[in-house]
Amino acid sequence: MPMQITWNMYLIVLPLVFLAAAVDAIAGGGGLISLPAYTLAGLDFDFASGNNKFSSTFGGLLATVRYWKSGKLQWRPALTAALCALPGSYLGTRSAMILGTHIMNIFMLFAVPVVAIVVLFGRKGETQEKPFTGRQYPLCAAIGLVMGFYDGFFGPGTGTFLILLFTHLLGMDMVTASATAKPVNLFSNIASLVTRIAAGHVLYGLAFPAMLCSILGGWFGAKLALQRGTKLVRAVMLAVLALLMVRLAMNYIA
Repeated sequence: MPMQITWNMYLIVLPLVFLAAAVDAIAGGGGLISLPAYTLAGLDFDFASGNNKFSSTFGGLLATVRYWKSGKLQWRPALTAALCALPGSYLGTRSAMILGTHIMNIFMLFAVPVVAIVVLFGRKGETQEKPFTGRQYPLCAAIGLVMGFYDGFFGPGTGTFLILLFTHLLGMDMVTASATAKPVNLFSNIASLVTRIAAGHVLYGLAFPAMLCSILGGWFGAKLALQRGTKLVRAVMLAVLALLMVRLAMNYIA
């Protein structure tokens, strides 16, 4: 029997998806808010992940085009990692589906705070950019495969982890790493979304409005992407995450 969409789902999901997109545009890590939001609205992990992938895939497409036009995107490492992210994401998504929604909900309850710490405090300054060489192709492939698996299995924080790996392992500066991470994240999202759609894990009546809220939130967040805004959004994100985790924990205790 298909899951029924209620007004309560809209009231919970749409504002939090808007907030998640705004947070993601300014400081990254929006998935740490949007994925738990779907669970809080009553969706099991499979449907929460499927609907979250729906909105994040379209947002990732817009971000990829934007960075491509900026000229900062390095296509050789990006395509190498992106192509390897496809099978990684499929395997990660299938693994999450095999484990089942109960185990994944428990995993999310513990994983979200850990990933949030990495996302909020993992970026430390700039690195001096180094030229890309042919010897780095296997490393790019490994990054794409591993991060694709993580994105399909869980998801939140993938973009930040990619940026950290590209800066510290490949010697990219932060802007180049951010640009190069976008198509990798996009490819992994597409593979996971297709897998979720095939399994019937997308509620389109909720997914399409959430996608529009995600686009509006991203536009609003980009307008606030100033130094002061970044500091503010980190505090807001911590507060929202704390409330979401408390609420989810109460659901398990009750």
